[in-house]
Amino acid sequence: MVARVLAVSLAAGALTLGVGVPGAQQADAASVCSGRPAKTVTFATGELRVYRTRHYACAMAVAKNPGPRRAMSVQLQPRGGHAAVDSGQFTRQAGPVTVHALNRCVRATGTVAGRSGSTGWILC
Repeated sequence: MVARVLAVSLAAGALTLGVGVPGAQQADAASVCSGRPAKTVTFATGELRVYRTRHYACAMAVAKNPGPRRAMSVQLQPRGGHAAVDSGQFTRQAGPVTVHALNRCVRATGTVAGRSGSTGWILC
């Protein structure tokens, strides 16, 4: 189990850095969600974006004015499941975070510099 987690972590790091991945052009290639936009919630310091594919939901919190590092977080939770969270000091966005959401409602919350927006239960 530990070896599997380590292998997934190393692969994710390689994807983020674009190392060893044919056709990887940018370091931030994994900075967007796949799927179609499902909901956008605008708040004072940024916006929360939620995307949907048939099986998954993805969310990210994006700063209205990218710049210096500040506290940001995004949380995406499927009904009856554990939340996926990305939080820290970022310049542009927190996330993306993805959860399995086939036949499940999800709720998302995004925070940028102390201000936040939330969706409530959606995609039901």
